[in-house]
Amino acid sequence: MASSAWCALWLREHDATFHLESILLLFASGGLIAWPLSLFAGRCMAQDRAVETRFAAYLLCLIAGTVGVTALLFALDYRLFYSQWHAPTGSRIWFYQALFTSLSAYYQFLVLGVRLYLPLGAFALLLASLWLARPQ
Repeated sequence: MASSAWCALWLREHDATFHLESILLLFASGGLIAWPLSLFAGRCMAQDRAVETRFAAYLLCLIAGTVGVTALLFALDYRLFYSQWHAPTGSRIWFYQALFTSLSAYYQFLVLGVRLYLPLGAFALLLASLWLARPQ
């Protein structure tokens, strides 16, 4: 996933960004953490099913897991940055601030971050799903 993000940034001529290392680390960490979780969920959904159903289950779990875990990591980093301006921990206002900061981070990742998966990430997920769904 990090190579997909790098390729997307390079194709858009933004490879000279000063946040490149942190972007690549975010996408690599999201992909690495999501892989075992998505694999487990896909195996649970695809157990004793036809090849087409196994392919769809693995593809759905890999996409949702990869995007979801990477968005979660982005939201945690986003929340960590903005927490310095939030109310004291545990108050009602802090809860609202944490909730809306996290929701804003998820939205921002879905708008700006998901497109970095498109050159190589989608193709890699398709190949992984085909490989995982092959007849046993």
